[in-house]
Amino acid sequence: MNTRKQGAQKEAQVCACLLSRGVRICEQNFRCRQGEIDIIGYDGEYLVFFEVKYRSNGNKGTAAEAVGYAKQKRICRVADYYRMVHQCMEDTPIRFDVVAVDGDKVTWVKDAFDYLAWK
Repeated sequence: MNTRKQGAQKEAQVCACLLSRGVRICEQNFRCRQGEIDIIGYDGEYLVFFEVKYRSNGNKGTAAEAVGYAKQKRICRVADYYRMVHQCMEDTPIRFDVVAVDGDKVTWVKDAFDYLAWK
């Protein structure tokens, strides 16, 4: 199975997991010039930007470790664009979560990183 297809399967698995935990998913694979966000949804009052990472084994570290500083900045830029396009209120609380899939183990890391200004 190619990595793109496997990634899509893992994202579908993560979506099902998030839905079962009460997350209301608004969008998947939101793309713009700045980059992509895997899943966007609401967890309670929070607008959450989810990054999904998968590792079949630990040879290259854990899935959560793959979301480094540069990736975090890119996600924040895309989140800013998303909020502008969708006219989200400035007082809407936001959060950046990572859902790490290591083999068959799914770990949801809430508030995985803080907003990083990109200007």
